[in-house]
Amino acid sequence: MTDSGAPGDGQEPRRPGAEEETPWWQDEGMPWHSKPGKADYWCLGWIGFLGIFSLAMLPLKGWLLGLDPPVMMGISGSRIGAAATGALAEAGKAPFWWAWLLLGSVMSIKLDWVYWWAGKLWGRGIIEVWAGSSARARKRYDRAERWAGKLGWLGIIVAYVPIPLPIMPVVFVLTGASRMPLKWFLALDFIAATLWNGGFIAAGWLIGAPIVDVLHQYNRIVSYVTVALCLIVIVPIFFRSSKKDGAAKK
Repeated sequence: MTDSGAPGDGQEPRRPGAEEETPWWQDEGMPWHSKPGKADYWCLGWIGFLGIFSLAMLPLKGWLLGLDPPVMMGISGSRIGAAATGALAEAGKAPFWWAWLLLGSVMSIKLDWVYWWAGKLWGRGIIEVWAGSSARARKRYDRAERWAGKLGWLGIIVAYVPIPLPIMPVVFVLTGASRMPLKWFLALDFIAATLWNGGFIAAGWLIGAPIVDVLHQYNRIVSYVTVALCLIVIVPIFFRSSKKDGAAKK
């Protein structure tokens, strides 16, 4: 009688260490902690789309600021657009600023559910991916996470504070991880966006004429700014693609 693993019994001999191979989905660069399913792939795809969409909006925002600040605020939820709208409203040139404010709040939060979904699916796994292996990045994300943990649901409002910390995506991920219902998350997110943009409108209203004068000057060079922003977005992508092609040929 021969051994079941011996050569000649119709089975391939086992390779040393074959059982120890780690499945690809357990790689440290992945946010999930178990074998991914369809929902995981879709969520990861949406997060990738968010990055591309943010880059694509840069030149559009520059163009809209010179064209029509209320429209800019309404389409993108831009704080700069909100401040400029307030200045125009004070001068009587933006009578429907409140409608653009509400539309801007809706547009501002339109994709925030993706981060909530990531938190629901993977807990803080996506935060670990963002932090990566960089000690500096990890420190920034750890600090943002501590803030978010202390603030609880109020973190959704504080997330809009313009500080150099990635607190907004971290807060949104943690709301999903804490199993906050989506409807409550979206309601709080809408209120937060409206309060903050309303504050920027008020600031623009108080400053008034100087902002309007700046907008008039900016309107003269808006075409050049739009082209420059397009180049800022496209050129790095082109160079990264060229480097990858060069490395592949080697």
